[in-house]
Amino acid sequence: MKPVFLVGYMAAGKTTLGRRAAQLLDVEFIDLDAYIEARYRKQVSDLFAERGEAGFRDIERRMLHEVAEFDNVLVATGGGTPCFFDNMEYMRSRGVTVYLSASIPTLCRRLLRARVKRPLVAGKTAEELDDCIAGMLAQREPYYRQADYTFDAEQYESTHSVDEAVQRLSQLMRGEAGDESAE
Repeated sequence: MKPVFLVGYMAAGKTTLGRRAAQLLDVEFIDLDAYIEARYRKQVSDLFAERGEAGFRDIERRMLHEVAEFDNVLVATGGGTPCFFDNMEYMRSRGVTVYLSASIPTLCRRLLRARVKRPLVAGKTAEELDDCIAGMLAQREPYYRQADYTFDAEQYESTHSVDEAVQRLSQLMRGEAGDESAE
């Protein structure tokens, strides 16, 4: 199976849904940020601080090209990965891309719950976070929308609903789903 790349904003569910879908599809799951951290033995935030955004994005691009060579993998990309260099075009040429789409209120709610884990949102009020997401999503969505498929990742908040979403995502990746959009 060609690589499958999940793209979308922070907290859209790339890691949560991706990990479970990979199990269901019996393929390896790779979280690109975790892959970078393992290879460089540093946190993404430290690499970003040391090398700046341009330096980090260069590392990210090289690691994306590395994992894209693997077969039978599902890759959860970073939220910004598709937006730099020719990354989105490259992912589409190597495999299948799936945009996990969620609304701003849903992303805000999920990020508020996880803000301790997310340095980008640490200390932001709900209103500040809402404005931040809206601004970044406006910039990034044109890249996300280039994905081969768009998957509605809005409706999962419990274990049961995650399992249902994973089933739908797995069907989509196998080419069996008729209710999600193909572009």
